[in-house]
Amino acid sequence: MSALKILVIPGSLRTGSLNAKLSAVLAQELAQLGADVSRISLGDFPLPIYDGDLQVKSGVPQHAVNLKRMIGAHHGVLFVTPEYNSSVPALVKNTIDWISRVQDPHEVRGQVFYDRVFALAAASGNRLGGTRALAALRLILSACRANVIPNQLALSHAEQAYDDMDRLKHPADVEAMAALLRQLIDHSQRMM
Repeated sequence: MSALKILVIPGSLRTGSLNAKLSAVLAQELAQLGADVSRISLGDFPLPIYDGDLQVKSGVPQHAVNLKRMIGAHHGVLFVTPEYNSSVPALVKNTIDWISRVQDPHEVRGQVFYDRVFALAAASGNRLGGTRALAALRLILSACRANVIPNQLALSHAEQAYDDMDRLKHPADVEAMAALLRQLIDHSQRMM
């Protein structure tokens, strides 16, 4: 049997991003659990703001096609999103909007969302840990008919959540991370 493939997508391009740091920790933990992990930067897939007229005129940008195919090559996808104004950042929403427009031959539009498993995590400096962004992202992905697992990780006070080895140090955070990753692996294995 082939290895379980998980794609980790941090939803921030900012230097020193709390979410990029969390995505690195999650990717490392997934690898230790035996998954074949790819972690990308959305900065490597620059996309214009979604515009239906632009799509009609120029088609779907190649970066959206490439990203959709990368998602399609994995059994599970883990989005790690910041929270901007109680929701997801434009980078994450715009990426999903473009990917939802990609339709390869012999597929229905949006098939990439319901042929695999999605998991959600967020890191924030506040006490809510990005829970409002997670709720918004869950709603967006559900509208795309994505299979989003119930467990999620909302890492509050994220700038103080790590030990000197960049591992989560609070038992509740470690437990929430383990539950998220176990559920992601279990559900993704069913998609193999």
